[in-house]
Amino acid sequence: MLHLNQPETIERCTTARGELKLQRRNNDYEIISNGTFLMATYNGESERLLVDSAVDACAKEGCHVLIGGLGVGYSLGAAVRHPFVGAVTVIEIEERIIAWNQRELAPFSGNALADRKASVIHADLLDWLPQTTERFDVICLDIDNGPDWTVFTSNNGLYEQNGLELLHDRLKPGGVISFWSAAHSEAFQTRLETIFDHVQMIGVKQPDRLEDDVVYIASRR
Repeated sequence: MLHLNQPETIERCTTARGELKLQRRNNDYEIISNGTFLMATYNGESERLLVDSAVDACAKEGCHVLIGGLGVGYSLGAAVRHPFVGAVTVIEIEERIIAWNQRELAPFSGNALADRKASVIHADLLDWLPQTTERFDVICLDIDNGPDWTVFTSNNGLYEQNGLELLHDRLKPGGVISFWSAAHSEAFQTRLETIFDHVQMIGVKQPDRLEDDVVYIASRR
């Protein structure tokens, strides 16, 4: 019998980026990548804020939202429920995370993947962004653990100058972008301020951690 706080492995698989595991701890689920904690269903406040704050700042009815990273579905759930959102495109690199969101994780997003507003693309955002010419009203990025704590070093490019300039170009005029981070990064905020307008940082206190989760919001020049 499992101890109350001991996780139960639900599924373990090998991907191009190594081992990915879904485990259940009490009533919550955790996703572990190569033995490193990646995300969980514990709260979701900052993931919902990632979307709601950006869509509110855009203030455009029927807006098209791009979400980088499906995670446990909290951001997508917030997007499909927001009255200003007309369509949501999600880019997710891991096929198993998409499958888990259709099964075990579906209740946490309100089964958002089945919503008529939502479409999901199985792709690496770093590869997909340079190939698309589409522009979005809102872009919300929940990739890895933020600019200073990436599990995969390839994701660093999204937070560097070239990546930020590409993201800026994928926004429509007046568009808004938001970034989720596990902690504040002064260097990242400075980079944002050189490319975007009206950069704002919002901290979300986490009861089990000393550092706040952080959401950065910025608009296209």
